[in-house]
Amino acid sequence: MSMLVLATASGTRGVAAVERSNGQTVYVPSYSEIPYGHGQYKILLSSTLTITNIDTEMPIAVDRVEYFDSEGKLVRRYLGKPRILTPQATLEFVVPSSDRSGGVSANFVIGWTAARPVAAPAIETIMIGTTSGQGISFIGRSRVISEVSARSATY
Repeated sequence: MSMLVLATASGTRGVAAVERSNGQTVYVPSYSEIPYGHGQYKILLSSTLTITNIDTEMPIAVDRVEYFDSEGKLVRRYLGKPRILTPQATLEFVVPSSDRSGGVSANFVIGWTAARPVAAPAIETIMIGTTSGQGISFIGRSRVISEVSARSATY
């Protein structure tokens, strides 16, 4: 998701213009462990994927949520049919720290569409883990793989 910041002649920043889209295919990382202590130890991580429709007026359809392992092989499909997200609604998918099927650096691929151009949803993973009194948490941000043309939008 990219934004354009407008500046006035006096150099002060104006309002950011939000890019609108009819749909996208999006990549987001999902790490299952973090090494520490010169790599001899690791903290196992749970990963929560969130997809939030930030558009204030229009619903979106999430039609693809797939989980791939570190080798790029499909591990699981999370949706049997498209899920409609009303404005400000969120879908969540959890990969528990006990699930090692994705390997160290797995990822999700998400597909979504809208009936007309909307603000692209906020898509990210939140990874968290603890061990021996130490904890870590961080966010994986999404990257757009491709845009859906207005004619190919399914919703």
